[in-house]
Amino acid sequence: MKVAALQMVSTADVKKNMQQAMTLLEESAALGAELAVLPEYFCLIGQNDADKLAIREPFGKGPLQQFLSHAAQSLGLWVVGGTLPLQAMQEDRVYNSSLAYNPQGQCVARYDKIHLFRFDNGQEAYDESRVLTAGSAPARFALPSRDGHEWQVGLSVCYDLRFPELYRHYATEGVDLILVPSAFTYTTGSVHWEVLLRARAIENLAYVAAAAQGGTHPNGRRTWGQSLLINPWGQVLAQRAQEPGVVCAELDCGQLAHHRTQLPALLHRVL
Repeated sequence: MKVAALQMVSTADVKKNMQQAMTLLEESAALGAELAVLPEYFCLIGQNDADKLAIREPFGKGPLQQFLSHAAQSLGLWVVGGTLPLQAMQEDRVYNSSLAYNPQGQCVARYDKIHLFRFDNGQEAYDESRVLTAGSAPARFALPSRDGHEWQVGLSVCYDLRFPELYRHYATEGVDLILVPSAFTYTTGSVHWEVLLRARAIENLAYVAAAAQGGTHPNGRRTWGQSLLINPWGQVLAQRAQEPGVVCAELDCGQLAHHRTQLPALLHRVL
């Protein structure tokens, strides 16, 4: 199965972000991808965290969800909409949600980011809990590819990457492919991004697709980028350093089975 991880440099202009996303989705379809993954906050990186509140949508309706549904249907793609803000119970909070759509335009899975990022090195500071409500449950979906294999796909977002227990849960459920749409900071991404992604692939003997924000945004924020596709042996299949573009590679279910047979570590767990 060919998979595309889409890298963006989103702004505060939702309309322009949608245009950028659609261009990359069209490029993915032209390359023969069956699944295309947008990055975290593909729809908006605003001047401040509270900007997300202005574009939040109830689950199941709204222009952002319509966009993802239409793109999947019109291009015949499985599309994972990185993340978008969905309505939470509290008026001043939203969920940071990743939604998966099948080629018929139906939403088949929703994952609300569980782990909320907090970082302060004295020069830059982030605290997602000021605006976000944490999710509480993993989510996965089945993707029957053109070659007849049914891929089990696990959803996660950005900071989740630092919590291996989430990915071990997916391994126990037989997940073949882990998605990690992200907006990693340049500071943390430069030292931790690739090593964490490769570790998650190796320890769970699964493919990993990480679609990232990658560049300097109008609000001054700098994201690391380096969108990656990684095989179950921890090898990087394709990557892009910075700026918008499509990272595409073939995932081989035969290779997946070979690695799991060759090194049956998932069968050796005792805890």
